[in-house]
Amino acid sequence: MTARPAPWPGVPDGEDTPVRPAAADEAALRARLAEAADACDAPDVVLAVSRNGRRTVHSGGTAKPPDVPREDLRYEIGSASKTFTALLLTRLIRRGVLTGAEPAAACLDPGRPPDRDPVTLAHLITHTSGLPALPADFVRRGLPAWRTNPYARYPAGRLTDTFLRHRPRHRPGTRWHYSNYGVSVLGHAVAAATRTSWDDLVDGQVLRALGLSGTALRAEGPGTDAVGHRKDGRTPVPAFDAGGFQAAGAVRSTPYDLLTFLEAHLDPARSPAAGALRAVRVPVLRRGLGHRHVHTVGWFRHPTDGGPMYFHSGATLGQQAFLGFRPDTGTALAAVCSRRFRARDPFIATAYALLAE
Repeated sequence: MTARPAPWPGVPDGEDTPVRPAAADEAALRARLAEAADACDAPDVVLAVSRNGRRTVHSGGTAKPPDVPREDLRYEIGSASKTFTALLLTRLIRRGVLTGAEPAAACLDPGRPPDRDPVTLAHLITHTSGLPALPADFVRRGLPAWRTNPYARYPAGRLTDTFLRHRPRHRPGTRWHYSNYGVSVLGHAVAAATRTSWDDLVDGQVLRALGLSGTALRAEGPGTDAVGHRKDGRTPVPAFDAGGFQAAGAVRSTPYDLLTFLEAHLDPARSPAAGALRAVRVPVLRRGLGHRHVHTVGWFRHPTDGGPMYFHSGATLGQQAFLGFRPDTGTALAAVCSRRFRARDPFIATAYALLAE
């Protein structure tokens, strides 16, 4: 992994990529989306594409269509929520509210003696904190609700207390390890540092700023939220409760709102969050053989023939999501489905292939 000398990345000149016209026409795109929806094999599937501002939305699935159109429901996006958290943190940093170099422990416990190698907010959002994917006692505490809502059994207070007692195996900033735990701690640290609730931060800095009226952090019930299902695609599961892990996976949104979110990343100049939207596209670390794996603040970044594509996927106990955008073609893709991830699952691969075409 290569580290940047500053606690937070700047935005290099020439980051925006010229847009080249997308190759497929509307009829061909609709046919491709219908084929992809069938391949996903889920009760409810929505594939929403924006190409140079023109939207195409296809919904389908193996279940009987709900009373409310599938594309109007809110879907749980799981770990793709981290892209909202990344944008929020970046906005606060660019506004001078935070720097990204704040030790998370000091935010949560101001009277605590400083650590020799503190875990900073920047470490947490970039998965370089040295924390594991989940707290050590997560499975034990969540086991009684493993098939329904294990995260709900791990509240915010326990998560932050566990973090304040934890000693990372590796010095922060030296290794990348994907961590729901770390990003969740980040949410609580930012809320403590700003003396603002997480809900209010997300609402004020992201949802209202981008006009995302169809996005929330909690389920409202039938007619508003899609119903998730187990791997069999038939057995429904309760709405996801993120417990203390809100910053890592609590967002639920309509496909239209997700497209609006992604379109803002494609065309930052039109948004009040323009600087932050540009900043979250900048690579902050590279890892793996030949540094092939590139990460920005919140997004995975892969090369294509015309330029980079940015994406993040997510899953809950009964739903999946894939978000991605390509500046070179002006394309954004929001894909959601109402079935839990299973072995050799076709959903993410199908959505990735659509964006990469």
